[in-house]
Amino acid sequence: MEKQTFTYGNHSYEYFLVRQTRRSISLTVDPSLKIVLKCPVDCDQERIQKFLKKKWRWMEKQINYFKKYKKMSGEKEYVSGESFLYLGRQYKLSVKKAKEDSVALKYGRLLLLTTKNIDNRRCNKKLLEDWYLKRTEEIFAKEYRKVLKNFDYDFEPKLSIRKMSRRWGSFLNGKKIILNPKLIQASKECIDYVITHELCHMKYKNHDKRFHNLLKSKIDNWEEIKEKLELRLS
Repeated sequence: MEKQTFTYGNHSYEYFLVRQTRRSISLTVDPSLKIVLKCPVDCDQERIQKFLKKKWRWMEKQINYFKKYKKMSGEKEYVSGESFLYLGRQYKLSVKKAKEDSVALKYGRLLLLTTKNIDNRRCNKKLLEDWYLKRTEEIFAKEYRKVLKNFDYDFEPKLSIRKMSRRWGSFLNGKKIILNPKLIQASKECIDYVITHELCHMKYKNHDKRFHNLLKSKIDNWEEIKEKLELRLS
């Protein structure tokens, strides 16, 4: 899967290109405004661009339609019944009154106990965000230590967590590996892939053949895992 850009007049769109064993080209726009184009393995750019131009009005109509409701549907209320992603699974939130504040996974649900009113969105959000942050720090550290054992580096980069708008991870100045906290929503398999990807940059800075050979030696199906990550969270 590749991330591509389609420009038509004054409009520019980012889309995911998925090459498959198929004869036709298909285009989808989902409510998150993610555009996915599936095409035959040997499909050339000329055919893809021609198809996108033909579908431009339909694509623009879909985008405008979903944009109209995106804000309303995307905003969390932090009340019982809402769904939250954690380690690759969706969990329904259950908010209950209690004598102490806490958040835990119980009986397949995300249970939030609060001393405040159960409809207090601000407090519920803070409790859940604090829980996510604690779990993110613990799990990222554990997975980092595990993945690092697959490499024979003398130097151990420092692990850091920072929000990033366009990256899952980054290898900074040869000294630090940064992970996007949004990764806590993905499976451990995906988290390990991102950590492995960044550790490979310790040896090879660019995404050249040597880099990809090293990555493949560590995770044979890395492309499949990357596709899962991009389609699930992008």
